[in-house]
Amino acid sequence: MRSHLLNDLTAEHYRRSVTEGVERVAARLAATDRPFTGVTVDALAPRIEGIDLDRPLHDSTAALDELEELYLRDAVYFHHPRYLAHLNCPVVIPAVLGEAVLSAVNSSLDTWDQSAGGTLIERRLIDWTAGRIGFGPAADGVFTSGGSQSNLQALLLAREEAKPGRAGWNAPDISDTLGKLRIFASEAGHFSVQKSAGLLGLGPDAVVSVPVGADKRMQTVALAHELERCVAEGLVPMAVVATAGTTDFGSIDPLPEIAELCARHDTWLHVDAAYGCGLLVSPARRRLLDGIERADSVTVDYHKSFFQPVSSSAVLVRDASTLRHATYHADYLNPRRMVTERIPNQVDKSLQTTRRFDALKLWMTLRVMGAAGVGSLFDEVCDLARQGWDLLAADLRFDVVVEPQLSTLVFRYIPAAVTDPAGIDRANLYARKALFASGDAVVAGTKVAGRHYLKFTLLNPETTLDDIAAVLDLIAGHAEQYLGESLDRAS
Repeated sequence: MRSHLLNDLTAEHYRRSVTEGVERVAARLAATDRPFTGVTVDALAPRIEGIDLDRPLHDSTAALDELEELYLRDAVYFHHPRYLAHLNCPVVIPAVLGEAVLSAVNSSLDTWDQSAGGTLIERRLIDWTAGRIGFGPAADGVFTSGGSQSNLQALLLAREEAKPGRAGWNAPDISDTLGKLRIFASEAGHFSVQKSAGLLGLGPDAVVSVPVGADKRMQTVALAHELERCVAEGLVPMAVVATAGTTDFGSIDPLPEIAELCARHDTWLHVDAAYGCGLLVSPARRRLLDGIERADSVTVDYHKSFFQPVSSSAVLVRDASTLRHATYHADYLNPRRMVTERIPNQVDKSLQTTRRFDALKLWMTLRVMGAAGVGSLFDEVCDLARQGWDLLAADLRFDVVVEPQLSTLVFRYIPAAVTDPAGIDRANLYARKALFASGDAVVAGTKVAGRHYLKFTLLNPETTLDDIAAVLDLIAGHAEQYLGESLDRAS
């Protein structure tokens, strides 16, 4: 069994095995003519459940043959131009090359003595991103598993920073004190804010939902009112979470105005730019993030709009000292003496201990393509969304919700002969499911004002306006089929 360990004696075995795997994937990518096969859970689950994991195949070629049937054939392929559903991007080749390298070397980015150059590369990328945000030299951050973890860590820091000097923090019942903290977030913001509040022991009432306008951006007048009400009731405004690219609408909250309100109330400002971080390298749209430099913390998901493989994310802070709230020292790993010895241990600022060298993917991307190369790809999908908006707005079959700031379109089919909102909901739900089952395209769904809508999340520069038009026709066709069958059943 030692022949399967990667080392100096098995380098040739490694080369052959990985090459064969790469060739399989390349062949599958080249042959893919639709984003999904339409396989059902009932069809696929028995095949996977039938595998006896206690009886190995003892051969990588046989294992790849099996994997072809269990996974590669029926995978959902994000690189296909008619995958239009979630915030999943096609990935750039330099990043995939970085993934191959980091998986083989298997550095762990918690301490210097496990990663050396990897530690410094990650730190350099954090500094680079902080500079793109507009933070000063006191900034810092760390790579994370994704936006949810980044948001959690940011709100942990905000909770701890809310303690000093606040009335009530010396109360004997700490749970009562935590119950006074409030987080303000857009009603269109990410659910991880509510989840984080629960994990931080703040209770279900801790998150105050701030209304959005017709443009799906946080209403600053409403935020100002909620902050004032919070203080008047003896509560503590712990943090405001502004969103730079909401998941459903791609909307960007008015960051300069929100920053001003946070400064007035001495409240932590966190900007969730998991989606909109691509604007940091956009040659044409960077102005949309004006005000982000005033944040106390920022979430970025490179695995969304930087075209990186999952996972590649980071949380950044304007003041590096706030990361101390995530610091714990273990004698076996990162004893306190290492700080005075100036040994850089990334675990000192991370919620994770063992952590992949995900920063290498972004490093390889920037070294091969450059920041402007990545940003131009993101600009392309934003341009496409604008064209898609024009197409939808001119098509009487569809109702489209809001003009895109980024690359998301939310809309629904409106049958000419149907006025019942519930019937329209059912037609759109059916159309989405039927489209997925066909495998011809994949679109997402959401709710707007309680009604069912469909969603295009455009992150593939290879997608064209013709693709969008074709998928709209498919949606309309499935919806009309459902309505026709409903009428037949009713008669």
